[in-house]
Amino acid sequence: MFTTLVDTDTLARHLADPRWVVVDCRFTLTDTGAGRRAWTAGHIPGARYAHLDEDLSSPITPRTGRHPLPDPNALARKLGAWGIDESKQVVVYDDTFGAMASRLWWLLRWLGHESVALLDGSYPKWVREKKPVTPEAPVVHQTTFYPRVNNTFWVNADFVERVRQDEAFVVFDARAEERFRGEVEPLDKVAGHVPGAVNAMYEDNLDVSGEFLSAEELRERYLDLLGGVVPDQAIHMCGSGVTACHNVLAMEHAGLPGARLYAGSWSEWITDPNRPVATGE
Repeated sequence: MFTTLVDTDTLARHLADPRWVVVDCRFTLTDTGAGRRAWTAGHIPGARYAHLDEDLSSPITPRTGRHPLPDPNALARKLGAWGIDESKQVVVYDDTFGAMASRLWWLLRWLGHESVALLDGSYPKWVREKKPVTPEAPVVHQTTFYPRVNNTFWVNADFVERVRQDEAFVVFDARAEERFRGEVEPLDKVAGHVPGAVNAMYEDNLDVSGEFLSAEELRERYLDLLGGVVPDQAIHMCGSGVTACHNVLAMEHAGLPGARLYAGSWSEWITDPNRPVATGE
């Protein structure tokens, strides 16, 4: 059972294995149809396509962030339609080294499915290694996915407000430094970060090739960032609860389990003008 990362050679050996299901999560925030077009043009054989807005989020409301958590039962129906049940090993990938696919990794774990792993190096490495690609839609044998929701995996804005200045907790923000500092904000109406949060860019989980650092290197990184806080008192956020999942995965792979996701993240935080905002370091 693979629960964090799986390498390209291992996936290649299991492409014809009916117990393995591959899901393509390519998505571009500024062009929401780009991922599906890319999947149609070519994908890993057998890969289903999961759209971040349509499949992995629920509709936006005035009080939510840009990617609210999906309804568990609605997501379970989609998972079953993709052929996923408790007997399947799921592999997720994108073309941004896990920035989008880690969301589905987290969602499956939220619903009680542990046998899910991110393809390390993702689609760019797969193509670079000249492994098979096809435009053909997969033949899917639908099944029933029974969700076992664990809502201890995430926290809301009220929780973040209570603990953001508590030395027993740490809030990590996965966005780029310039967004965290409030110097630029390409996606949300307000720039800055939650006061007390620590910038922990998700890209720093990766080496120059786009693969994850070793478990030992990730452990060293996060122990330093935690500064003595125990791993299950870490809260991860980003712009909308997507790339923060990359940091949750990295900590799990490093043997530092239990970190939680602030699902609404920055785009939800700023819907209430009474919530404080900080800029700079």
